[in-house]
Amino acid sequence: QVQLVESGGGLVQAGGSLRLSCVASGLTVSRLTMGWFRQAPGKEREFVAVQQRFAGAPVYADSVQGRFTISRDNVKNTGYLNMNSLKPEDTAVYYCGAVGRTGLSRRPDDYDFWGQGTQVTVSS
Repeated sequence: QVQLVESGGGLVQAGGSLRLSCVASGLTVSRLTMGWFRQAPGKEREFVAVQQRFAGAPVYADSVQGRFTISRDNVKNTGYLNMNSLKPEDTAVYYCGAVGRTGLSRRPDDYDFWGQGTQVTVSS
């Protein structure tokens, strides 16, 4: 059974940090392009970061560049999103997505697998 499970969200003050995890089962993380997206209430799902399969160079949204870092641990079959210097506007449900193709897509429709999401709330 193919499954992605996110964790690590929570409530943090502005300027704080969180690390989100995305554990994959039924899939091999090293062979996946993995992306992180977020969705705030009343808004569309928004691209945050993507890393190509086989640990290619990552790409970030301008709004998180220099603050967020996408990575993966192939032994743990897990993807990560390290978030530093968090701002209230980062508040959203964060989702990891995966697809078994090479690419740096910012479009949610290009991803085949999704986790259930984890809530990140940043207070001012």
